[in-house]
Amino acid sequence: MIIDSIARFEDYAHFHPRFASVLDFLRKNDLGTLADGRYEIDGSAVFVNLGDNALRAVEVADPEVHDRYIDIQVVISGSESFGWRDRATCVAPCSDMDTTRDIQFYHDRPTTLFSLTAGQFVVFFPGDAHAPLIGEGKVRKCVFKVLMQD
Repeated sequence: MIIDSIARFEDYAHFHPRFASVLDFLRKNDLGTLADGRYEIDGSAVFVNLGDNALRAVEVADPEVHDRYIDIQVVISGSESFGWRDRATCVAPCSDMDTTRDIQFYHDRPTTLFSLTAGQFVVFFPGDAHAPLIGEGKVRKCVFKVLMQD
């Protein structure tokens, strides 16, 4: 997991070959003015979903995991809390892996809670079980999905 300011995303572009296309998208677009929706950056290998999301209580936020995609979640406005847990310690699945959507949920509770405000991002790798959308009210955010490998 990585947490930082989106202004410093360039420092992480070398972590994965496809992060360069995320950086290019960030340089060419003002996230605050983009309309809600899905934007394909490199087909299904790199895309972003942008919109307003309702927040929820931590008690109902089941952690999720992904096998094929890295999540880069950016808070555009508002604030959002997240739960995190090492995926290797998750033992209570509440769903099977949905291979079409690349998502599985667990009942295990997060071991770490943290919050982001506008202009900050978090990167979740497949080893990161994460519970997003924790808090009160709404948050405007985007989630970049980056395919690990073909």
